[in-house]
Amino acid sequence: DCPSSGRGMALYASCIILNKIISKELIHLQVQRSMQYCYPSVNRSCVKEMWASEVSVVLYTFSISAVLITVLGNLVVIVSFSHFKQLHTPSNLLVLSLAVADFFVGIFSMPLKLLAIIESCWYFGDMLCFIHIFISFLLTSVSLSNLVFIAVDRYVAVCDPLLYSAKITIPLVGIFILCSWVSSVVYTWAILYFKGMLFTYETENSCIGDCGVMYTELWTMVDLLATFILPCSVMICLYTKIFIVAKRHLKIINALSREMHRTQKNHSNISKRSEGKAAKTLGIVISVFLLCWVPYYFCIIINSYTMTVVPMEIFSIFTCIVYFNSGMNPIIYALFYPWFQKSLKLIITFKICSPASSLISMFAEKK
Repeated sequence: DCPSSGRGMALYASCIILNKIISKELIHLQVQRSMQYCYPSVNRSCVKEMWASEVSVVLYTFSISAVLITVLGNLVVIVSFSHFKQLHTPSNLLVLSLAVADFFVGIFSMPLKLLAIIESCWYFGDMLCFIHIFISFLLTSVSLSNLVFIAVDRYVAVCDPLLYSAKITIPLVGIFILCSWVSSVVYTWAILYFKGMLFTYETENSCIGDCGVMYTELWTMVDLLATFILPCSVMICLYTKIFIVAKRHLKIINALSREMHRTQKNHSNISKRSEGKAAKTLGIVISVFLLCWVPYYFCIIINSYTMTVVPMEIFSIFTCIVYFNSGMNPIIYALFYPWFQKSLKLIITFKICSPASSLISMFAEKK
């Protein structure tokens, strides 16, 4: 207790100040004790985000489900295209390359990133942080370039079907795939070589347990053009052209069906189903691509060209959404085709283990 009167007034004032200092220190110690750190025994450790147990269960359940869907979905595509001889076509080789890239995203990139977000700590060291970011950047670039080549393939198939077999050959598709992987490696290496992005653990104010990157203004624009605006523009233009040509073919089929009175009803129903399926598939392709990538690049633009900084938690979530696009690709490019359901059934029932299973017809025979 501090004296409150007489010659102890000076002592009283000093005592009050001392009490305030002690109170602040006690509060600071209580806050420190209530905070959790990634590495409690290290002075420069990052602060660890604490979740309620129910929230942690939901986050881990959702993350494990997303990883399993990505890995298993793309694995089914890989096994199907690799095993069944009837599926060895140029178009399917592009989808196979896409599935391989997305499979490795699910195996390597997604688990580490989702774990780092939930725990808000990186427990695997700076070297693995560098490798993780490099491979993740490489695989997402490969996925994007494969999507563009798939769009080109489908454009030729729909808009120039008579010359498709002559133009799109297996050797040419092999060149497409090689260009996709090599260009992605070169592009990723160029960003690192020219210091286009800085790893957070290299900064002066970094803490131990952090793993992230920051782009420079120049490379933010370069990356925005190379991995979003150009691929997205090409895909939208090609798929729009495909849809227009498909509509034109529909009008021709309807015109011919009027001359064939006996089969008019059947042709009309088939045409309407084809039109609806094409419109639905193209809409899903473009919508999922944009929904997964727009928020991510929107955050990068804000961080690079404005005074506002997007919270790391929000940016990490949008980064994961980009990864989730790898789990959606097998659904978009495979599950909409009837042969995929047959292939999935043969894989689940282990009928692909039989010697002649690779020669099974994957398409329904026309009657």
